[in-house]
Amino acid sequence: MFERLFQALFSYRPVVFQEGDFRFDVTTASFVAAGIAAVIMAAAAFTYRSVGANGRPRDRVVLTILRMAALALVVFCLFRPTLVVRAAIPQQNVVAVLLDDSRSMQIADWNGTQPRAEFLRQQFAADSSPLLKALSDRFLVRVFRFSSTAGRVGSVKDMSFGGSQTKIGAALDGVRDELAGLPVAGVVLVTDGADTSEDSLTNTLLNLKAEKLPIFTVGIGSARLPRDVQIDRVSTPRSVLKGASLLVDAVITQSGYTGQSVTLDVEDDGRIVGSQKVQFPADGSPATVRVRATAAEPGPRMFSFKVAPQEGEVVPQNNVRSTLIDVRDTREKILYFEGEPRSEMKFLRRAVADDKNLQIVTLQRTADNKFLRLDVDTPDELLGGFPKTRDELFAFNGLILGSIEAAAFSADQLQMIADFVDRRGGGLLMLGGARSFAEGGYGGTPVADALPLVIDPRTRASEPTTFERLKVLPTRAGQAHAVTQIAGTEGASAARWPDLPQVTSINAPLPLKPAATVLLNGTDERQRSVPVLLWQPYGRGKAIGFLAQDSWEWQMHASITLEDQTHENFWRQMLRWLVTDVPSPVAAILTPDRVEPGEAVTIEASVVDPSWVDLNDARVMARVTRPGGSTLDVPLQWTGQRDGQYRGTFVSTVPGAYEVAVDADRDAKPIGTDVAYVQAGAGDAEFFDPTMHEAPLRRIAEETGGRFYTAENVAGVAEDVSYAGRGVTSVEQRELWNMPIVLIMLVGLVCAEWGYRRAVGLS
Repeated sequence: MFERLFQALFSYRPVVFQEGDFRFDVTTASFVAAGIAAVIMAAAAFTYRSVGANGRPRDRVVLTILRMAALALVVFCLFRPTLVVRAAIPQQNVVAVLLDDSRSMQIADWNGTQPRAEFLRQQFAADSSPLLKALSDRFLVRVFRFSSTAGRVGSVKDMSFGGSQTKIGAALDGVRDELAGLPVAGVVLVTDGADTSEDSLTNTLLNLKAEKLPIFTVGIGSARLPRDVQIDRVSTPRSVLKGASLLVDAVITQSGYTGQSVTLDVEDDGRIVGSQKVQFPADGSPATVRVRATAAEPGPRMFSFKVAPQEGEVVPQNNVRSTLIDVRDTREKILYFEGEPRSEMKFLRRAVADDKNLQIVTLQRTADNKFLRLDVDTPDELLGGFPKTRDELFAFNGLILGSIEAAAFSADQLQMIADFVDRRGGGLLMLGGARSFAEGGYGGTPVADALPLVIDPRTRASEPTTFERLKVLPTRAGQAHAVTQIAGTEGASAARWPDLPQVTSINAPLPLKPAATVLLNGTDERQRSVPVLLWQPYGRGKAIGFLAQDSWEWQMHASITLEDQTHENFWRQMLRWLVTDVPSPVAAILTPDRVEPGEAVTIEASVVDPSWVDLNDARVMARVTRPGGSTLDVPLQWTGQRDGQYRGTFVSTVPGAYEVAVDADRDAKPIGTDVAYVQAGAGDAEFFDPTMHEAPLRRIAEETGGRFYTAENVAGVAEDVSYAGRGVTSVEQRELWNMPIVLIMLVGLVCAEWGYRRAVGLS
């Protein structure tokens, strides 16, 4: 609307004024006419000095200014103002038209209820189409389609709008390379601006600016959808143990459904394994919902998080987020070192006895240099007590220290425990007891550095002086943590904690470290709050403190029924969390974890020796098993960027799950194996953030010297490209004296003078 009004008043589109150089086409006659006008202006000024007796000084000033302005406008026209512009010579230049062929063009939000692709069909399907005809009258038009790649296309009719990715930067680079050496006036980019690649546009824009190649962007689609629900993101681990309880946070946004309640379902291969109700807040405000699900089946599992399509929804495809999780059916080995016979050890072992994915190797001191060994793999394992070498200790994934004092370890063993967390990435859990934490004399030891509590180095081992009975409840952070999920649902877990019996702590309260997170708080009889369960990351691993000494009360108290599984659930969740994300000597990561068939997958592997020292001279090989069963060997090379890091790539060929087994050896001695998975298939990224992305399109246009358009004002793009000054051009002069705005202003000034005279009563 603005541009049409501007052109009606000023004869030309705004681009002519932006690109043109203003000047006067002065002749001798112009000076003669200007002199005559100056005489008239002087006469007018003299005339208004002798206006009627009833005239006021202000009236004389106003009338003089109006008369002078009218005469000045006449003088301006007499000097023949012009705009000098460089215009592309017709049919001597090439214009590239780059059309979005991705799936997002199927979204029906253009012109009411039509797909975005319909705009392309109307404007570019035939020579008679308005925009294509306007361009063809001035330029040699080359039409390209693009999604993940760009290529020439004969007609819009040949486009399927089925591309599952949009890579704008790669498309612009491809077109620039293909048209190199030709007189290109500009590139017209027609898209919704939703770039699904992770590549930055910066390098592409720098190259376009260096070549002074303007990009004219046309944004298709609505800036805001009237009715839509979208699952923005879900946070899931890459791998979990079989039977693990997943507590997943999902973020959902919506428009048009304020206050409405929906259900978020979690599906594993079509089977619902979790669900949670959520009520939508105001439009545009994200709703965070926490849903609990169970990973019951082993192997690579595709978990889908779904909200059923709502009435009137524009894009139902973004109601689903899928993520690949490796559900491992392995037995994680945990060493439990206890310094004295006590009930906590017996009931802890009993709680996880039926968990086939946890192996609790128990070492209990019965006398000096005498130990009870339980669940060991071989007769010689831990025969001499606590491990004396790093290789022996690092064979475990988790370590539990019960009521055992620091003096029971050598200085090297204390450092080994800290290295177990820091370097090996293992999980350390210290239990409350008479010989743990400060009472166990850990202050000033390397173990104290790993723990989430500050233990004063000056504190020596001593007998406990306090005995507190504590009512335990989750903190705000604890409510969102898997370890506190002791019942079937999150709501049931939150309701169960207040009903549990009290436990006792005999360890003195200690300050928290800055990185510590408290998951369970205990309240004593004087209403003082002390941490009961807390943790902190330390190096590659994590260290957990559980200060209660008798959690077995949650199993044996008179108020607990025989069928109650609270104690079992707590310890299973605790120990599974203890060994979550503990790396193996060979750790493989695939990026991305979901690709399109034909897209490359990067394999990265970290390799360490049994002492967890990074290796740069290992032989690392990845065996890729395709969905059909065929295999491919991919050698991984040391990157040189980081110690122990190896990298290689392969290209997915067919849809399905790919298994990548990475083996490493050194001097013909095996180091370890790790398995990772990647899913190949048509992605749904095109339907997320489905609105028209104006900001990046404006950026492309502004930084390259082009312009941004919408479907409403795109008609002027052909003329604007003509005046971009690129390609084979000629110089044109556009006269401005005959613009309608000049006549309107002149008539307006004359009428204003006459009207003012009448208003003040002057003849």
